[in-house]
Formats: sequence, structure tokens, C-alpha cells
Amino acid sequence: MTTPATPPVTESAHPAVGALPPSRSLSPNPFIVAVILLLIGLIGFGGYRASEYQGMQTLRTDAGHRLDLFAAAVDGIVNRYAHIPATIQLNEEVLGALHPARGPASVQAANRFLQHLNSHIGSIAIFVVDERGFVIAASNWNDPDNSFVGEDLSFRSYFLEGLAGRVGRHFAIGITRGEPGYFVSHPIRQGNRVMGVAVIKISLGQLDKAWDLLGAPALIADANGVVILSSVPEWRYTALAPLPLDTRVDISMSRLYNGGPIGDFPVSVNPAPGPEGQIVHMKLDTPPPGGARTRSHADVAGNYLVHGRGLQDVGWRLLIFSDLRPVRAQALGHGALAAVATGFVLLLLLVVAQRRRIVRQKLEAKELLEQANAQLESKVARRTKALTDTNARLRKEVAERQQAEQTLRAAQDELVQAAKLAALGQLAAGITHELAQPLGAMRTLSGNAVEFMKRGNLATVEQNLGIIARLADQMGRIITPLKTFARKSPAIPAPTDVAHAVGAALFLLDQRLSKSGVTVDNRCEAEQSIAWCDQNRLEQVLINLIRNAADAMADSEHKTLTIEATPGADGSLELSIADTGCGLPDAGALFEPFFTTKPAGEGLGLGLAISRDIVREFGGDLRAENRPEGGARFILNLPAAPKEQP
Repeated sequence: MTTPATPPVTESAHPAVGALPPSRSLSPNPFIVAVILLLIGLIGFGGYRASEYQGMQTLRTDAGHRLDLFAAAVDGIVNRYAHIPATIQLNEEVLGALHPARGPASVQAANRFLQHLNSHIGSIAIFVVDERGFVIAASNWNDPDNSFVGEDLSFRSYFLEGLAGRVGRHFAIGITRGEPGYFVSHPIRQGNRVMGVAVIKISLGQLDKAWDLLGAPALIADANGVVILSSVPEWRYTALAPLPLDTRVDISMSRLYNGGPIGDFPVSVNPAPGPEGQIVHMKLDTPPPGGARTRSHADVAGNYLVHGRGLQDVGWRLLIFSDLRPVRAQALGHGALAAVATGFVLLLLLVVAQRRRIVRQKLEAKELLEQANAQLESKVARRTKALTDTNARLRKEVAERQQAEQTLRAAQDELVQAAKLAALGQLAAGITHELAQPLGAMRTLSGNAVEFMKRGNLATVEQNLGIIARLADQMGRIITPLKTFARKSPAIPAPTDVAHAVGAALFLLDQRLSKSGVTVDNRCEAEQSIAWCDQNRLEQVLINLIRNAADAMADSEHKTLTIEATPGADGSLELSIADTGCGLPDAGALFEPFFTTKPAGEGLGLGLAISRDIVREFGGDLRAENRPEGGARFILNLPAAPKEQP
């Protein structure tokens, strides 16, 4: 490197020997101090808001997980014995008790049957109501203080729905013992006529033991918006919102709450607060005269973030109140820490700047004294300083390049880790997505097997157990291809009957489609369309597409699912799944991972991406389009199986 030429130094360029620069004041500038204090305050406030936002997001995620867990517990308790009333009409003693020419012997036989059945399943009571609304047989017939026999239940909503030929599901407080319970009713038919109604009363006492799963104040409100269960006793039988007059009249006529008063909830709460939740402030009410505030009531005072989850099968609403005090206390601590750290850094910078200023003044004084020496020494000093500056710049450039290399290596490590996590998440989501339907089918078949075993129909039991074994094998086959798919391993194609794969997928989803009221128009005929693919993977894709179609038709008036296989233009096969739902969005990456049109918490957005990748692995493709008459159509383009040589 060439050293720059040093300009000649003249005598007039230097001050006289002994002349020192004027001293500078070291007192702090008030404007700078004010700016520093403002900066510390802003950074502290920003740290508080950032920590509060992160804490709120964590609280929302945690509340969603706890709601899912408790909703599953509620569903297990409420729906465990909900199918029992539908089976009561199969008993001859019950049918005999409902016959117009019944005698005491037939009623007594029905009582003993219901008593034996109730002692086996452990519900509160099982009873049969005739078409006039009077209980003619009950499991507690021999309990003189609590027997339901002879009671007039014609005003109950579950009886009216059962008499109308529908399944009734209601929470109500019993009029005999005042015990709350969940009532499920089912009509008892003789031909097209409803002879009576079978009812089971399920205890909700187990839910009181399950509140600890949430770890926060929570409640369950019924379809009327009345709190029926809560971890805070004072909240029970209060209305989340003012009840309309017609609702109050219906409640009074049906005696859902046994004529008890319905109070107002302590605060205004939105029963459906949405994914972001609702912030409410819970105050301490004045205790009654001569009474003391309960511990549960005192614990709920403060600010809370309310999240809700609907329990669709029973029409209830689950709300959880997450305490905001820990989040805001943590945010306050983080804000204070950010302010202190900022003040320390700024103070350190001021000390360093002041130190450099003092050193600079000393160097300037020393330089003035040295410049009084000979011109030769001045030139040597300037050239030495130039070389020192050059070396400093070189050291700085070397340090910057080393820092850049470290940053690049760190970024590469982060990218590798992110790719690993993304692959792991996609594999886990795929396994969960594909195993849900076989598990549901196995649960249904096992329940049917128990019922047929009671009837002595061992042939049907054997058939159901065979289907369960096939589903278990299929679950094993599901897991292995998903692992292979995650490793980008090739599929193993074979001649596959498309109609057989469609039938298997519809069988697994039969209960869900029937419950949703979907009419299936399956136009695929056996041995007419033979594709060259992996049958197990094709069933996985069909299950995902049919489930999506059922979800899309949730709010449609007419729910029709049409499945058809036709020859393609290039000799391939085209299998279409068409629905009458809401259609596809006008824009958006439909097959991109994590893209979904479902509400938050109801989908990961991986199903279509995984399905298209599966189809492409055995040489096909998947595309989607909107139907002119409404709804959407997904088209599977499958390679046709090679024809056998004669």
C-alpha cells in the first residue's frame, strides 16, 4: 500500500510554543439527558408491549389446547351412553308395557329390565314414557322416594322431541330429586307410529372432577345461554346475556331448571369470543349480610382473557377465563429489564464518549507540543500516524469479514434446522390426519359387535371383528406409506379397482356422512375402471377429499356428493369428487402447505398438499375447479392399468 504524501508543514500552521487549546466544559447537556430518558422510556414501553403480546399469544394457544382437552372429556362423558335409548325399543318387555292391553306383569317385567340395564351401565335412571307423557316404567321403580313411575313429563322438551320422532338431547334439573342431568330421548316405534319415548338421564357429576384439567375458571352454557356447569359455584344458573321473553316462557313451561331463578352473569361475556378472545374485568361483589365470601369467588377477581369452544353434539358452549395477571406482571418485568438494560448501555456509551473526549483533548495538547519541535520530527510523526490508521482499517476489515463469516454459518445452521422441523411437522400432521377415520370406524364396529353379541348374533359379530382386523391392518399400512412418503420413497403401483377403493373410503366415512345429512351418488361400477396405483394411498386421498367435501357442504341446503370415474383423453382415468358446497376461493394457493379455508383450530392446511404429492408419486395428478351449478369438483387423474397380454 502506498503511503499518501504528507503536506509540508509551515510555521504559520502551528500555534506558538506553549499555547494550549481552550478547555471544554464537561457538564451534561440537558437536551441530551432528556433525549436519553425519553429513549429509555420508549424502549421500556416497547419491551412491555412486546412481552405482553407474546404472553397473550401463548395464553391463547394454551387456552385452545386446554379447551380441546376438556371438550373431549365432556364428549366422552355425555355421549358414552347416548345410544342406550335407541336400543330399548328392541326389548319385548318394554314393547309389551306400551301396548294398550298391558297388564301389571308386563309393566313389572319392563321395570326389572330397565333396572338391570341401569345397574349395568351406571346412569342416574332409564325410563319409558307413554304417548301421553306419563312414565310407565323406570329403573328406579322400587325406590318409593325417588321413583319416576307415574310422573307427568309431557311438558319436557326431550319428551316432545321424542314423540315427534326425533332424538332429544337436553340438560335439565329433575323434578323428583332436583338433581341435574343430561337427558337423551329416542322414540319407540311400532311401524310408523310412535308408541312412547325411551329416556336416559346421564349424570354430569364427573365433569365437576374434570375442572382441574383446565387450571382456570371455566363454565359450560347451554343453548339458552344459561350457565349449567362451572368451576365457580356462584356462576351456575346465571345467564350470559339477558334472556328474551319467549325463551323465558319456554324455560318456565318446560321447567328445564326446575323453576329456579336465573340470575345475571357478573360481567358481559360474548359466548363466541372468536380466536383472539375477549378481555373482561371480574369484580368482587359485596358478600351477603352476615356471610363470608367463598374462596372460589375471591379467586376470580381481576382481568381475564375469555376463549370459547362449541360442543356441537350437545349444543353447549365451553368458556375458559385465563388470568392476565401473570402475563402483565411478566411483561412489566420485561419492560423494566429492557429500560434498565437500555439505560446501562447508554450510560456506558456516555462514559466511553467522555473518556474518548478527554483522551482526544490530551492528544491534541500533546500534538501541539510535539509540533513545536523540528519539521523533520513532525513529518515522521504524521507518516507514522498514517501507517497506524491504515493498520487499524485493515484490522477492522478483517474483523468485519470474520463477523460476516460467522453470521453466514449461523444462518445456514438455522435453515437446516428449519427444514428438519418442517419435515417433522408435516409427517406428524399426516399420521394424525390419516388414522382418524379408521379409529372412528373401529369404535363404531366394536360397539355394534357388543350389541349383536348380546342378541346372540355371533355371525354378525364375527363379521364385524373381521372388519376391525382389516382396519387394524389398514392402519398399519397407513403408517408405513406415510413414513415412506416423508422419505420421498417411490410408491408401489399395482392394478387397483377404483370402485373398490371408493367403496372402502365411503365405508370409513359412512357414519360422518350420514350424521351430516350428505347424500352420496356413487357412479363407480366394480371392475369397470382399473387404475395403476397403490390402493392404500388412493384410499387415503379419497378419504381426505370426501371429508373436505362434507365440511364444505356443512351450511348447504342440499348436500349431494357425486363420485364418478370416466376415461381420460390420454388413455388415463379421471376420478371426480363433486359437492354442492360453498365452492373454492377465487384466489389463493389451494395446494400450498398450511393453506386452509377452514376456521382457526379446525384444520392444518396440509391435507390437499399431501394428497397431491401422493397422487403424483404414482404418476397421476390432482386438480380442482368450481362447478357452474355451484360447489366444487376435485379431479384425480390416474394412470390406467396396463392391459394383460393374451
